[in-house]
Amino acid sequence: MPVASSRPVAGYGVDGAAEHPGVAQLFAVLAGGEILAFERLAKEAELAPDLRGRIAFASMAAAEMAHFETLQGELERRGLEVVAVTEPYLEVLARYHARTTPRNWYEALVKAYIGDGLAADFYTQVLPALPAGAAAVVEETLSGTGHSEFVVPQVRSAVVANPALRSPLTLWGRRLLSEAITQAQEVLATRDELTDMLFASAADVAGIADFFETAQNHHAKRMAALGLG
Repeated sequence: MPVASSRPVAGYGVDGAAEHPGVAQLFAVLAGGEILAFERLAKEAELAPDLRGRIAFASMAAAEMAHFETLQGELERRGLEVVAVTEPYLEVLARYHARTTPRNWYEALVKAYIGDGLAADFYTQVLPALPAGAAAVVEETLSGTGHSEFVVPQVRSAVVANPALRSPLTLWGRRLLSEAITQAQEVLATRDELTDMLFASAADVAGIADFFETAQNHHAKRMAALGLG
């Protein structure tokens, strides 16, 4: 997803120096996103037409919970209570899910695949902006993404069998990206320390623009993989 700044943030380091406050903000945002993703996947599994689909979504939900527990541990290690620090983000994060509630199984599949991909891209691209310790945590979380690959053959075969699905699912995919970008913009607009850490300067407009342009490019590739676009 985004291309974060690779420049070190002045005044912060890993060898005894104070940690950038944006690290804790990042972990709090991610923890909030993981717990909400867990809840939504568990609920959206009810749309599955068979046990195989429910199991697949349950596996994804379990991975999200594991990510949350990793982030919770890191926040607690910094003396922060996970509920207290994630609650300020939950309203904006929950709006994404409220606005992207699937109406059927195929919409649920596309949402799972697109959401998993955006999360993986984000984790990958923020790594250069993070101190070594924080980057290791993000890499550990990243290792648990990719559970949604089972979606690709299911959606592709469904679209081939019923071409009428292509147009509504394409529109649905575009909506998912639009809502995700809106969510990210709302978070960045209110968290200067997080923005400063990721882009080395809150005023680095070019860096923020690249953030969203990269998201759009990767999204287009995923949509093509699904046979949509």
